[in-house]
Amino acid sequence: MLDLLSYGATGWGDELLQGAGMTLLVAVLAYLIGLGAGCLTAAAKLSGPLPLRWLAATYTTVVRGVPALLVIWLLFYGGSGLIGWMALLFGYGGRVELSAFAVGVASVGLVSGAYAAEVIRGAVQAVPKGQLEAARALGMHRLLILRRILAPQALRYALPGLGNVWQMTLKDTTLVSVVSLAELMRQAYVASGSTRQPFFFYLVAALIYLVMTTLSETGFRALSRRADRGVRRAAA
Repeated sequence: MLDLLSYGATGWGDELLQGAGMTLLVAVLAYLIGLGAGCLTAAAKLSGPLPLRWLAATYTTVVRGVPALLVIWLLFYGGSGLIGWMALLFGYGGRVELSAFAVGVASVGLVSGAYAAEVIRGAVQAVPKGQLEAARALGMHRLLILRRILAPQALRYALPGLGNVWQMTLKDTTLVSVVSLAELMRQAYVASGSTRQPFFFYLVAALIYLVMTTLSETGFRALSRRADRGVRRAAA
């Protein structure tokens, strides 16, 4: 891999590695935002009041129903206009521009959250209701039920799906290159244009993505095995 990155005298190895680092940073932050949004949305859909259930259902339906690229464009252009309008209410009439990094993280996180919500909701519903009813009969309060029964088992069911959401989030970061964020695909595009070697640089980018997704899959499999062992020990 290092030999490929230092190929010829182009000197683009550092830029590609920096782009890979930016890709991971955007993916991790967006995934964390998505997990938070997914947990709140799943809770609203499962046990929230009717208006919150409608709002959560609208969020997951709309965001999962439109291309992620469109979400990025809407947030990039619409977000600036919305913040500018809100700034006018406080007497600020200047132009407001959102950073490409903030837009990239927020938009990918928004998409990630819609898919994570459905994974988490399904995982919670997969926990046998009899166990929850037995816990209530024993006098366990809600937080204790959540910590000892619901969360460990729901996590066990959710991890494979959340692993898929992470892979999707990681690959969706390629779309933020349209707002000129210097992530891996943007750097590969610039390098290919400067050197007129598009096949080489896109091949290097593909290999880097393959390394990241393979390591991620290995990590989630290890977490799934650990969660399975934890649930079995708790049931023993």
